[in-house]
Amino acid sequence: MTETTQATWLTQEAFDRLKAELAHLEAEGRSEITERIAAARDEGDLKENGGYHAAREEQAKQEARIRELKQKLRNVQIGTPPDDGVIEPGMVVTALVAGDEMVFLLGSREIAGTADIDVFSPTSPLGAAISGHSVGDTVSYVAPNGNEIPVEITAAKPFQG
Repeated sequence: MTETTQATWLTQEAFDRLKAELAHLEAEGRSEITERIAAARDEGDLKENGGYHAAREEQAKQEARIRELKQKLRNVQIGTPPDDGVIEPGMVVTALVAGDEMVFLLGSREIAGTADIDVFSPTSPLGAAISGHSVGDTVSYVAPNGNEIPVEITAAKPFQG
């Protein structure tokens, strides 16, 4: 499964922030861009109007972000996963990764701005390798450079925000 088809786990704070961003982009954001496009259009020749083209490009980026936010918020999971030792989104994982201890949250990268912890997506190589495994399991994943990285899961607990 990919992150677009499975539920996206978010903290309540991240969910609220994304909902507010979506509301802003759909209301004030669209109005501001429309006004800038109209003002640039009034300047004349559109072929050589840099302001018009920049505003249209910004509009396209904004609409793409709106679609992305709607997709994430359509299938979202908020709350604490069960404390059963199974690695899934919403868990703080402690693992020995290539011999070095790492502590990180398995969840959406949207949380990274609100949590004071490293966040790995469940679709990242490390996240995909440990998802569904339990404390005590040893797994591995292939790094971008082609090396196989061993991972020993030493602890897992639900994220408490």
